[in-house]
Amino acid sequence: MLSGKDNSGFGWDEYRQMVVAECAMWNSYISSHKAVGQFRHSNFPYCDQLTSIYAKD
Repeated sequence: MLSGKDNSGFGWDEYRQMVVAECAMWNSYISSHKAVGQFRHSNFPYCDQLTSIYAKD
């Protein structure tokens, strides 16, 4: 969602540790990616740690 093509409009809220976007952007994305809807209001508290472990250089 945050990487790849067609991701404009999404961002990362460092304080809340979650993906953020306008409602219209979320609705549009979820309409074509149904499984992502569960993450709309979820935070990812270990994102930084997991990124440092699994990110490709």
